[in-house]
Amino acid sequence: MRWTHARAVWTMVGVTALWSIAGIVTRQLESAQSFEVTFWRSLFTVASLLVILPLYQGREFFSRLFHAPRVLWLSGACWAVMFTAFMVALTLAPVAEVLITMAVGPLISALVARIFFGQRIAAHTGLSIALACAGMAWMFAGPLADTGSPGVSLGTWVALLVPTAAAVNWSVVQHAQTRGQSLDMVPAVLVGAVLSALCTLPLAWPLRASGSDVAWLALLGLVQLAVPCVLVVICARVLPAPEISLLALLEVLFGIALAWLGADEVPSAQVLSGGAMVVLALLLNAWWTQRSTTGHKKT
Repeated sequence: MRWTHARAVWTMVGVTALWSIAGIVTRQLESAQSFEVTFWRSLFTVASLLVILPLYQGREFFSRLFHAPRVLWLSGACWAVMFTAFMVALTLAPVAEVLITMAVGPLISALVARIFFGQRIAAHTGLSIALACAGMAWMFAGPLADTGSPGVSLGTWVALLVPTAAAVNWSVVQHAQTRGQSLDMVPAVLVGAVLSALCTLPLAWPLRASGSDVAWLALLGLVQLAVPCVLVVICARVLPAPEISLLALLEVLFGIALAWLGADEVPSAQVLSGGAMVVLALLLNAWWTQRSTTGHKKT
């Protein structure tokens, strides 16, 4: 199947819709909590990828995995942090706060690249970081949505681990590629899911999930994580990084809307206005990056 630009764009829209179901599905759980939620989702992600990846990349996939460079295993560790922190955060904080906190990933990536790899931060990215920080500060300056407690919730701090791990992941992989290493990062997702399941099982024991809970989490493992991860890799071959970052913001809108309509989780006006500032900062940064890239190609 030939992947055109339009097909890749609409696939990314579908990917963000699949990503966004995590919040509303989590709200349907009966007895599974915190680390157990992460364990079951990661376990079913492993099972799904063990079927999908050999079909997608051939039987030699496993031999390539065992002979992969160390950077792939480091990337897998970053994925494990992302998988674990995301689901734990959803059990501790409202969906809107988690998604908006995660959305600042591209800006954290710019900071990590600057601090650890000496890459220059473009002026428009610096302004976007300042605007996003202002939006986050406004979100948490007063009472959190429906909690009546001041300050930043534990769930928000846990959610912040997701974009931080993603930033480290992206920077390490990009640095390796600039040194001439050809990397396939899809196996790193499998490594991350395996590590996440192994690390959270002792913390989740004894398991209390009902049959209904396990079914919901199996759905997340396959539909919300395994399938979208493979599709994103395919889309990345057609779409530039700024465009993928821009389309990924749809997850914030879809996720908040689903939690609002399906779980009666209404975000406060302060969270919505602060979140709008964060999204605006990301939109401006993606637009300007795309414009700069196009301008360089023309010259």
